[in-house]
Amino acid sequence: MSQSQPDSRMQVAVATIGAALLLTVLLLISVSSTPYAAVRAFFIGPFSNRFYLGNMLNVFSMLSITGLGMAVAFRAGVFNLGGEGQVYVSALTATVAGIALASLPALLGLPIALLVGVFTGAVIAGLSGLFRHLWDTDELITSFLIASASIPIVDYLIVGPLNDQASNLLTTERVPLAFRLPRLLAPSQLNPTLIIALLLLAAAYVALFRTVRGYEWRLSGLNRQFARYGGIHTGAYIVFPMLVSGALHGLAGGLFVYGTHYATLVGFTAGLGWNGIAVALIAKRHPLGVVPAAAAFAYLESGARIAMLHTDFTFELGTIIRAVIFLFVTASVLPKLGISTRVGRSIRLLFRGGSA
Repeated sequence: MSQSQPDSRMQVAVATIGAALLLTVLLLISVSSTPYAAVRAFFIGPFSNRFYLGNMLNVFSMLSITGLGMAVAFRAGVFNLGGEGQVYVSALTATVAGIALASLPALLGLPIALLVGVFTGAVIAGLSGLFRHLWDTDELITSFLIASASIPIVDYLIVGPLNDQASNLLTTERVPLAFRLPRLLAPSQLNPTLIIALLLLAAAYVALFRTVRGYEWRLSGLNRQFARYGGIHTGAYIVFPMLVSGALHGLAGGLFVYGTHYATLVGFTAGLGWNGIAVALIAKRHPLGVVPAAAAFAYLESGARIAMLHTDFTFELGTIIRAVIFLFVTASVLPKLGISTRVGRSIRLLFRGGSA
């Protein structure tokens, strides 16, 4: 790899974020009736008080974990498109486990509940990796379909058997008070998830770039056939990365419950899994790159929410801005990852029934 390649990748990431910010300013000026107030609320709002700053850091924490979950899968040359469903289902199982274990001490009950969520996410994603290894089914399709099919089931359970009858919301019962993670910057939602996310990013960097297994992981992602000729058991680097990716999404679901919402609400993940894909792509699939990518994404999302509260900035405008970011990133990254080819192959398999 030439020395200029990392620099060019960084330039692409900076240009992408810069273009998004420029587009944001142009949209705010052209659409808002109070452009100065809207621009100020969008860009300055996240740092204006501890409540907004803490909430932005909390969004950063969650995006870091889901972004890392996507990045580790992409590094191995596999594609997990079921992150949203994995977060959602794992949040529910972690919630149910926590309620069932309410009689246990928090130091025992909370880790068990979170592990239930981790296991749930790992199983859902791991199935796609196993199917790819055994029968060469496309994990792009299976991860998406399995996770998507799970979402309506979770919705049914929340509004039906697991619904909290004492609440006016479509939600489960709240997890035990003793199990809830403490707030680090009250009254914001920031909690120790931030510390957990940073530790996970550091651990992933060491595992991928400072160990033999990490080298095999990355080599399998770059060229699976060459890795196989080199004696690497490439099948393991199809299944295991999907397991790890799903486990990280499962952990994100559990932490989202025990650190932020204290229950599972219908649709409360609100694109957390999908945004993790954008974070991983902006980060160029690098664990340390997830930090600035998640920070930029959290900043834009928090700015949009604050602007909606204080000006005539609309939800749709915020969605457009995030969509453009994703479009800019995928336009330059997907062909390099081979995802565009895989998507085309998947579409042919689904609608034409033909061979790859």
